[in-house]
Amino acid sequence: MRCPLAPEWPLSCCSSLLVFITFWCRPSCILMARVFVYGTLKKGQPNYHRMFEGANGKAAFLASARTAQRYPLVIAGEHNIPFLLNLPGQGHRVHGEIYEVDDKMLRFLDDFEQVPDLYQRTRVTLEVKEWAGQAAGEARPAPGATEAFLYSTTTYRPDWPSLTCYESYDAHGAHGLRYVARTERD
Repeated sequence: MRCPLAPEWPLSCCSSLLVFITFWCRPSCILMARVFVYGTLKKGQPNYHRMFEGANGKAAFLASARTAQRYPLVIAGEHNIPFLLNLPGQGHRVHGEIYEVDDKMLRFLDDFEQVPDLYQRTRVTLEVKEWAGQAAGEARPAPGATEAFLYSTTTYRPDWPSLTCYESYDAHGAHGLRYVARTERD
């Protein structure tokens, strides 16, 4: 059997790819992926609008979820940026949102998150709290586990793991750390 993405490869070579990228051929034959956002890209946060700017690609909200494993979500740096440290087993199960994005949006997000220098895109298991509504007549999936990409970092200052960890990020939260938007930075 051959890989549907690269027919010259045996299916065994791409089976792990099939596990963590949700894809199918739509009329436009666009590769779709799931991305979990937990910071400034969530609804009501300073960069949420970027998820729906047509020039960046396409995104559709799928579900609210939280990470299956605990991670430290900290607010750090001179611009008070939310960082999810790639330290599984520490911190909290982080709350966020799952979006289905096309390849163009995935490339935009990689650039926006400064992959691989600032963040790294990895796959994680998530516990879905609630799926978004479906079209009339379609069944709504039950809450449960799914996988998606997440932007976390392994490139952080040594003191960051000792910072306060959060379950959920809110730029306007009680933490009092004002997020500095890119347009306001030097």
